Amino acid sequence: MPNIKSAKKRVLVTDVKTKRNNMMKTSLKNAIKKFDSSIESNDTELINNAYTKAVSTIDKAAAKGVIKKNSASNKKASLGKKLSAKTTK
Repeated sequence: MPNIKSAKKRVLVTDVKTKRNNMMKTSLKNAIKKFDSSIESNDTELINNAYTKAVSTIDKAAAKGVIKKNSASNKKASLGKKLSAKTTK
């Protein structure tokens, strides 16, 4: 345990930020899983809503620095490929 007041504060701040990042990562993974599960259905409205939600969550995670911009771009591109493959069939 740190003895200096500023070091104690840094421990607390780091803990809060870690929890926030983990929450954002979890919501990101859940949004992607919901999109993947909606792909199996034939409801285009459900698929489009899940896609919009997933892309929005990815953008928020990238904006907050939870994932990097290129990683976000790759995730969105893979979701877009799945969406276009489903809609063209």
